[in-house]
Amino acid sequence: MTAAIIRAQQVEKYYAQPSENRIQVISPTDLSIIPGEIVALLGPSGSGKSTLLRMLAGLSKPSGGEVFWHEKPIASAEINVSIVFQSFALFPWLTVLDNVEAPLKARGMSARERRERSEKILDTVGLDGFEAAFPKELSGGMRQRVGFARALVVEPEVLFMDEPFSALDVLTAENLRSELLQLWTKKTIPTQAIFLVTHNIEEAVLLADRIIVLGRNPGHIRTDFKVTLPHPRDRKTAPFTQLVDYIYKVLTRPDVAPAEVPATSNGKPVRDQRQMHYQMLPHARPGGIAGLLELVVDHGGKDDIYRLADDLAFEVDDLLPIVDAAQLLGFLTVEEGDAVITAEGRQYAESEILGQKTLFRKAAVEHILLLRQISRALTTKSDHTIHEEFFLDMLDEQFSEEETQRQLETAINWGRYAELFEFDASRRRFILPENDESPETVAEGPAE
Repeated sequence: MTAAIIRAQQVEKYYAQPSENRIQVISPTDLSIIPGEIVALLGPSGSGKSTLLRMLAGLSKPSGGEVFWHEKPIASAEINVSIVFQSFALFPWLTVLDNVEAPLKARGMSARERRERSEKILDTVGLDGFEAAFPKELSGGMRQRVGFARALVVEPEVLFMDEPFSALDVLTAENLRSELLQLWTKKTIPTQAIFLVTHNIEEAVLLADRIIVLGRNPGHIRTDFKVTLPHPRDRKTAPFTQLVDYIYKVLTRPDVAPAEVPATSNGKPVRDQRQMHYQMLPHARPGGIAGLLELVVDHGGKDDIYRLADDLAFEVDDLLPIVDAAQLLGFLTVEEGDAVITAEGRQYAESEILGQKTLFRKAAVEHILLLRQISRALTTKSDHTIHEEFFLDMLDEQFSEEETQRQLETAINWGRYAELFEFDASRRRFILPENDESPETVAEGPAE
């Protein structure tokens, strides 16, 4: 077995609270980066992708566990890594050449040697002739090339990339991906491994030799498998689309253990056996859910999630919360990357606004534990009001302080729309609407 360059052993990240509780961001995780691999890390927003990258790169100390560099604790080892960020992060007052020379100058390299090496890497990434230009004179794609040049000029053993193409237009991003892959496959650069954080599923399948998908709350590995498709990879082939669909399914069905990885990848998934108390409410508005359902109905009741995002000019990461919300409410199912309308979802999409509110209320009480608890508490309490702090105290046992607030805000948004309750923002209290039906008469949810 090839020795790992970087090995994480039961690393975790959490933040201590004044009480004995703590907010867990990443659960104890084992992960290795070995020579000759491009590793892509995928996951929904808030799953801790960038946090994990920073721990592996030695920028952030784990709360528990340890990261090793060639089997030496990374805190005391002399590591050789570089990072390319989403933002170009260039010094605007320096020329292109000076920007690329900056890390070599920080290492104490002589002026002549750092100039020779910088000019060589600029030529390699296609920036020959732009040495004297300033960042403001360059396009976004060219500025990111400078970022790549600056990262590669130190000849890193591991190159970390945190969504490096997401700020670029589609064509520029595609060109840069292709050029990076050529540098890698032709061994033009001495880098031994690449670790890529991305939210773009096709990008991961195009580039990676190994793909890791994280779940969230807290971050944990849901599946980790090798991709054995030869380069260059064709998006239109069946093995490619099978892998894309598999990853979509893992991302859009967070409460279901992943199926086996398609045979083309020769991988074995890591099963997710963790059970959640409160569901993670996707931060989507009822209007967005209704719009998505109407689109799916218009497309015959079934449509590919990636194609939907493309048609709407959305990033997939922006569409997934709406898909998650519709799925959580029972209006959609996700099958091999396709959004499929349910009978309830079709009825919702084809109803008038008052009918939609009734159907949303029924689905919310039936499927959403937090909303069911709020409704029952209001019904049983003598004055039919309750302070939000009661539910915040329960939520913060499971979520971070920021996410707890966001979860309650989403629940308030959904509950108000469904007319399950009113919310007095000045007093921060939930109020049962007068003459409202008890939630149990609308839908009898499963017992907690």
